[in-house]
Order: sequence, then structure tokens, then C-alpha cells
Amino acid sequence: MSTPAVWEHLVVGGGIVGLATALTLLEKRPGSSVLVVEKEATVAAHQTGHNSGVIHAGVYYTPGSKKALFCKQGAQWTRDFCDANDIPYRNTGKLIVATSPVEVERMHALFERAQRNELDVELIDGDELRRREPHVVGLGAIVVKQTGIVDYRQVCQKMAEKIAGLGGQVRLATPVVGIHESLSEVSVDLAGPDGQQAERVYARQLVVCGGIQADRLARMAGLEPDFQMVPFRGEYYQLAAQHHHIVDALIYPVPDPDLPFLGVHLTPMMDGSVTVGPNAVMGFAREGYPKLSVSPGDVADFVRFPGFWKLARTMLGTGLKEQWDSLVKPSYLKRVQKYCPSLTTADLGPYPPGIRAQAVRADGSMVEDFHFLQTPRMLHVCNAPSPAATSAMPIADHITQQVLDRPGATMEA
Repeated sequence: MSTPAVWEHLVVGGGIVGLATALTLLEKRPGSSVLVVEKEATVAAHQTGHNSGVIHAGVYYTPGSKKALFCKQGAQWTRDFCDANDIPYRNTGKLIVATSPVEVERMHALFERAQRNELDVELIDGDELRRREPHVVGLGAIVVKQTGIVDYRQVCQKMAEKIAGLGGQVRLATPVVGIHESLSEVSVDLAGPDGQQAERVYARQLVVCGGIQADRLARMAGLEPDFQMVPFRGEYYQLAAQHHHIVDALIYPVPDPDLPFLGVHLTPMMDGSVTVGPNAVMGFAREGYPKLSVSPGDVADFVRFPGFWKLARTMLGTGLKEQWDSLVKPSYLKRVQKYCPSLTTADLGPYPPGIRAQAVRADGSMVEDFHFLQTPRMLHVCNAPSPAATSAMPIADHITQQVLDRPGATMEA
């Protein structure tokens, strides 16, 4: 396959959003030259390959937001893609369980939000909950019928194959070490095995889907992002084999609306196992998955960032509780026992963690919705937290419209 002197489109990032974007560009502009570069040796190496594998329905998100719209569209697009490419998935449904009077009030508010998002939901009482899920207890629950599960790594592998089949290229183990925009093109410096610049490639349009490195890549390109990425570790356990059939549907607690995370939940996985998690603890390494991982450079970045300290003050109590539960397994287990009391600490086995890339502004507020920055020849995906995996194809469609329909425009959303 010949290499063009100037690629029409270059995509940085081999997670699901980057791959979906490259695939969408090739589908909308057949025959165009598209290159994807990914610094790791495999696709889906970070957030995409370390999540719960949930096909979200879009219950939690503000009506009218990109999250709500993209998630609802993406749930169907994900299933359609899997059907067309023989990728297995399961329509498990989800129960959002209330275990206290306060949670019952929140449950009713969440049910109204789900209806405003035009989702197929149902309210059930505690007796019906127990009938459907004998190991789960609660005062009531929201039944979310459109929720499912899939292995997003398989989805990404198939996307990479389709990109190659349509004439695009996916280059792995290829870090980006420089980005320079001119009036006519973008030059991107790629590193070799020693980490030093080994090659410079050129593209008419650049799309950056850098996940936890989004802010650094934006600054590398000469932008001044109004946020910084702060890592949150999501720690999981896997239930012992005798509990692989403890639930049929996904079981979630009713979330606290003042917190950005959904709480510790039970998730049947595609391999037949059941995971517990995730929690949300402060990470001290953007890509450090082993427990107690610390990157001095990453720590230096966020301790110098005023928004981190403002966020830390507002989340101090919650953060300390998350850290305690991370260190003390019985305390973590209590979060699950409130709706699944039969589980014990002996049932919790190891499972790989994930790291959520959360954009935080200088005032300490979290960027809640998907967030993009665009110059005449670059578009940076600056915030794509959950449900980005579910929403990847609508996000890619949005990106592609900006790249193809508005060349030369400057946009921030």
C-alpha cells in the first residue's frame, strides 16, 4: 500500500472514538487517505479496554445534552455494528436499585429524567425486584430495558480491520511527539522505539482522540486548553465462580446526583463472569494500572493546577471515603451488600482496574459533557468520559461532520 505525501485525514488515538472516527471518514469519503496512529502496541489499550463493557441506554444524562443524545443513538448503532460484523453482545437490561427512603426520592427523579430522554423504563417495587432478581434487595428499582453488554475490545479490533479493508492504515506502537499546524496542512512528528522523533507525516486534517492525554496533545499542538485531565482510578473485583449466575441483569445503585460517578455495580460480563465496581479514587498516574502506581510527572502536573485543589476541597469527604474503601475490602463490600447482602469478602477476587480521563476546569468544576476544540485544520476531542464507548459512533459522526462540512471553520463546543 502506497503512502501519500500528505494524508487527507490523520487520527491520533486507537481507542474506540479514534477508530470510529477513522472508519466514519472512510465510509463518508470512500477512497480518501486515512491514517490512525496509536502509541500502544494494541488498539483499545486504555479506557476502551478497561471499562465495564456496558452498552448504556442514557438514563443519567441531562436531557438535550450531547451525552444524552449520543448515548441513545450509540446504543442502537453499537448493536447494529455488532450484528453486521458477527460480534456477540447481550441485552441484559439494568435495574437501578433504591435501598433507602432518600434513594427512593432520587429514583423517582431519575425515572422522570429517563422518561424525558424518551427511554423505555419501568418502576417496580421491592417485591417485584426480589421476584426478578432473588439475590437483590431494595425498596424499588428502575428497570432499564435498553441496557446491554459487549466486549468493546472486539468492537475496536473489528473497526481496525474494516479501516484497513477500506484502504486506511492503523499504525501501532507509534507515539506522537510533535504537532504543528500551518495554513495548508498539519505536520505530526512520530517517535521510534527509542522515543525520539523518527518520522514526520503530513495531513490536511488532524483529529486527536487522546483520552487521558488530551490536554497534553492539545498543548503540543499550540492550543491553550481551558482544562486539565485528572485521572480517577476505577477499581473492580470479580466474583467467585459460584456466583457467576447471581444476577441476570446489571444491578446499579441509585447514584448521588451531586457526584459524577454511578456507584459500585454488579455487571455480568461477556465471558460469563460477574464484576463488582468500579469505585472512583484519585489516580497518581495517568496510565498506571497497578495499585499504588505513582508517576512523578503526572503528580507534578495536577498539583500545579489550581483546578485540582479547588476540586479536592469540594470532594474531600467523598475522596477520603473512596480511598478508605479502596484500601479496606470489607468497607468496599458494604456498598454492594446494601443491595446484594449474600456476598462476602471471600467472594471478591482480583480484576484489572480502569482509569477515567476526567477534564477539570481551572475553577475546579468537572467538564460534564463531551467537549471538543477545533482550529481550521485540527479537531481535538478533549473530554469523552462514559458513555463514550457506547456513544463512539455518534461522536465520530459529529466529528466527521465538523471535519468534512466545515473546513476552515473554528469551533468550540
